[in-house]
Amino acid sequence: MTPTTESEEHSALRAAVSALGKRYGRAYLTRTVAEGRAPTELWSEAGKLGYLGVNLPEAYGGGGAGVTELAIVLEELGAAGCPLLMMVVSPAICGTVIARFGTEEQKRAWLPPLANGTRTMAFGITEPDAGSNSHRITTTARRDGADWVLTGRKVFVSGVDIADAVLIVGRTEDARTGRLKPCLFIVPPDADGFQRRPIDMELTAAEKQFELALDEVRLPADALVGEEDAGLLQLFAGLNPERIMTSAFAIGMGRHALGRAVEYARERTVWKAPIGSHQAIAHPLAQAHIDLELARLMTAKAAHLYDAGDDVGAGEAANMAKYAAGEACARAVDQAVHTLGGNGLTREFGIASLITASRVARIAPVSREMILNYVSHQTLGLPKSY
Repeated sequence: MTPTTESEEHSALRAAVSALGKRYGRAYLTRTVAEGRAPTELWSEAGKLGYLGVNLPEAYGGGGAGVTELAIVLEELGAAGCPLLMMVVSPAICGTVIARFGTEEQKRAWLPPLANGTRTMAFGITEPDAGSNSHRITTTARRDGADWVLTGRKVFVSGVDIADAVLIVGRTEDARTGRLKPCLFIVPPDADGFQRRPIDMELTAAEKQFELALDEVRLPADALVGEEDAGLLQLFAGLNPERIMTSAFAIGMGRHALGRAVEYARERTVWKAPIGSHQAIAHPLAQAHIDLELARLMTAKAAHLYDAGDDVGAGEAANMAKYAAGEACARAVDQAVHTLGGNGLTREFGIASLITASRVARIAPVSREMILNYVSHQTLGLPKSY
């Protein structure tokens, strides 16, 4: 199927996931946040139904499909008001990297439980001083006999408290050039020298954010995922799905907010007519819908290219999709709150909390400014200023 059409199987998947999401809904997610815990019930059920591992190989307990299908799952859960942030991390980034580059032992150990949701994996790449510049990552890995020793810091790592391991991006020294290149390591959170500290976020989310300190963390040789010399190839095998899934996350959030606003605009009556009959209300909502639909198309294209094995084309499209989805989500949420007026800021309607959440889609995992840099340099061929 082309990205502009949807197969019967995809439509059926949307309907099934939507039904699951609606059984939990925004109220469920709000309650888990208030209780300070993860949405384990929804995660577990989604895993048992095969939704979490729909992109992972059938030979290892997955659905044998791709990022296209995983993005559908996350979008529909988001549209129902209960997105699962760890889907961006555990099956999309970590599962994909292990499926493509892991050893047979790593695949057998991790892919089945990642697929059914009984184990989760976090992902650590961002560092305090590196920001969006992955070339400035200072977490290093050096050999010590047969072992690896990791030292460094990571920030904004989601779900470390519920993860069975963290896939850490470190840098090793190329024996031929002496330059540092990225490598990926599976690090258990109970390893000696591994410390975590929760980051106090003004963000309504069930998944907590952490800062990690790795002080001479010793790992066995088989903690390395893939080849030591593969470098950026392996890293971007996980980062492209991350951007696609972030797009799906944002689109689902925007659809949820827009749906609440449209429902309110149909029912709220002022001066003998529903407020949705006034163009000042109707047109911004229509524009938000158009923006979300356009972002969906770009996200579908990015997923299609990735699943087809076009890593270069998927990289460009995934960045564009993430930019479009982040902007569309922020505008949809803002317009939804504005449509509800004062009610949009109440806990009863549950939309105001999305204001902060929608900003995340414009910032993470890469800012919109860095995406514009990427497109201007890589797509348009313009010179760099840095």
